[in-house]
Amino acid sequence: MDGKTKAIVAHITLIGWIIALVINSSEKDEFASYYIRQLLGLYLLGLVLSFIPVLGWIVSIVVFVFWIMSLIGAIQGEKKETPLVGKYFQDWFKGL
Repeated sequence: MDGKTKAIVAHITLIGWIIALVINSSEKDEFASYYIRQLLGLYLLGLVLSFIPVLGWIVSIVVFVFWIMSLIGAIQGEKKETPLVGKYFQDWFKGL
């Protein structure tokens, strides 16, 4: 599986992300790793902030829009950073 395919699979629910992570562990691909880190950050951001009433709804919509932007970037084969927080995700999860 090439890096672009792994990146797209990572966008398909949390199970797809886990599959992409496991497959990418044996054959590291920088493109796939980039999107695996981005999505982990998005999933965690959405999970943590969803517990805040009203703000959680707004954050959920924003996270969904960021997820769509990330998916489009992966399909196009470009590394598109998540606005505002993408650089932090790359730093925090560089072990993936």
